[in-house]
Amino acid sequence: MKKTTRRTFLKGTVTAAAALSSPARLWAQVPGANDDIRVAVIGFNGRGRGHLSEFQSVPGVRVVALCDVDRAVLEAEAKKFRERQQPIETFTDVRRLLERKDIDAVTTATPNHWHALITVWACQAGKDVYVEKPVSHNVWEGRKAVEAARKYQRIVQAGTQSRSSIALREALDWVRAGHLGKIKIARGLCYKRRASIGKIDQPTPIPEGIDYDLWCGPAPKGPLLRKRLHYDWH
Repeated sequence: MKKTTRRTFLKGTVTAAAALSSPARLWAQVPGANDDIRVAVIGFNGRGRGHLSEFQSVPGVRVVALCDVDRAVLEAEAKKFRERQQPIETFTDVRRLLERKDIDAVTTATPNHWHALITVWACQAGKDVYVEKPVSHNVWEGRKAVEAARKYQRIVQAGTQSRSSIALREALDWVRAGHLGKIKIARGLCYKRRASIGKIDQPTPIPEGIDYDLWCGPAPKGPLLRKRLHYDWH
């Protein structure tokens, strides 16, 4: 691996401050505004909004570009930047964004089927990457993302807050110190039931302002057989 410098994204992390699991002190080690880390956020109709929010409070980091295939979502976020008098470039096609040589790193919170390909493309373009969980749609794609990070010597970090948070690490140390005694049995429960996306009798029209071909990307392109395009892709 190459020697990590601040230009490879803040001392070895591409996580968006505390909400993205890294201590804020990692983001504070930035000498001056003339050498800001220039970040692009790809996909922000959900989790990506958290990326944008956290970056606003990170010294030495500037969001300089936004990318979303939904023009309404894209314009709504770009308007916020303009109202704050913050320069911002907008893209609907991630390939055009990655052509920009002045972008140091990208974060992505697109639907899952785009995660691995964006990671590979970004590495090839010389960007460091923060990619939301899951890293990939399947194991093969995930391996390709790892191979790209190593081949192009990029820093790539995935969203694993449940594995990397300070609170959970402290709890694990407490358990390993023997405070619970000998553990004979453990049960894990996760109550996160999702409501049904419902059934429809015919395909739903693609919402206006969305490039559906780009939305599908590496996934099979077919009719929209659910009521909502966004989020219900789960």
